Amino acid sequence: MTKSEMLFERGVKRIPGGVNSPVRAFGSVGETPRFIASAKGAYLTDADGNQYLDYVGSWGPMILGHSHPAVLEAVEQACRKGLSFGAATEAEVEMAELISDIIPSIQMVRMVNSGTEAVMSAVRAARGYTGRNKIVKFAGCYHGHSDAMLVKAGSGVMTAGVPDSAGVPVGCTQDTLTAVYNDIKNVEEIFDAWGQEIAAVIVEPVGANMGVVLPEEGFLEGLRRICTDHGSLLIFDEVITGFRLSLSGAQGYYGIEPDLTTFGKIIGGGMPVGAYGGRKDVMEMVAPAGPVYQAGTLSGNPAAMAAGLAQIRLLRDTPDFYEELHRKSERLFTGMEEILKEAKSSYQLNHVGSLGCLFFTDQPVRDYASAKTSDTKAFAGYFSHMLKEGIYLAPSQFEAMFVSAAVTEEEIEKTLKAVRKYFL
Repeated sequence: MTKSEMLFERGVKRIPGGVNSPVRAFGSVGETPRFIASAKGAYLTDADGNQYLDYVGSWGPMILGHSHPAVLEAVEQACRKGLSFGAATEAEVEMAELISDIIPSIQMVRMVNSGTEAVMSAVRAARGYTGRNKIVKFAGCYHGHSDAMLVKAGSGVMTAGVPDSAGVPVGCTQDTLTAVYNDIKNVEEIFDAWGQEIAAVIVEPVGANMGVVLPEEGFLEGLRRICTDHGSLLIFDEVITGFRLSLSGAQGYYGIEPDLTTFGKIIGGGMPVGAYGGRKDVMEMVAPAGPVYQAGTLSGNPAAMAAGLAQIRLLRDTPDFYEELHRKSERLFTGMEEILKEAKSSYQLNHVGSLGCLFFTDQPVRDYASAKTSDTKAFAGYFSHMLKEGIYLAPSQFEAMFVSAAVTEEEIEKTLKAVRKYFL
């Protein structure tokens, strides 16, 4: 028995399912979770000493690669001064200024502790600002595990085959309206029926929790137009795409300006952190400036702020960072497409920038319904093969591949060789 197997055996006795988040479970791919001992650059090392080329990157934030020296040094210096104060710090102000300077739509920002908390708080702010209750979300888009958002959510919920969650009262979701991703006509129909009651539309500008689903031409623009016409707010959930697709996120990449934006752990260099921000008139509704209550003892934690400041400044100040990252990613994904074509495979590969997903289905994937046609058993076979080849992918058909700047040309070729070995 391996050490990971022994740790999992111990874990299931004290932790539900043996893991502290469903997306870490390997049940849907017929494997035992690998317990990670360390990470550096593009690689993870598990408890048994096995090394894996990592395309998960802590689910996105490790865009520089693991254990980047500048980020580690910033955290170490912050930790020497104290781990937590529960009080205001200079780093919080610097982070708010940095985000606001980089992203034009954000005039004010509030730090929180996770992407889930950021979404929950942004939705509350939108309701408080508009005086309306209803929220429109999209089937397959995951916005964290707050009650109102667990309606046809993606990510781990899709893998488990559970469209909603037990323990969520009907009253918590009665004001959540579900639309079809990439179907602007469907959104218009919802607004025709409920427009005067809709506080906000929340969307992943790139659907990255049902695999990777790209917005079709006119979709995001249509959402912006509809929200403006009806006095509703447009919320971009950039927990995945923020500082990933471009320095200014998906909104900069696609040229759409939302009213509110949510961020996750990428602004903490991978440490537990989140944020939401946007228009000043909306954000000034948040306590103590306004009547919308939201608080957090550990929000703006000094170690997390130090990590985030170091990482974002590196992204900002490194010439051609995104151009180079996208070039390497394009080599990986186009190489995979060439292999699939040579194998006469009808599988779908969706990708944009450094995000990608191979769907085991013969039809184009453009929304939740088409993503759900994927053959999860076929994916499980592919996952196990890649793991044996030393390639670490997310243990779910419905998650993204994340390419980091630490991945080299040689490692991309290693990955393509493993893909070729499976399909050819």
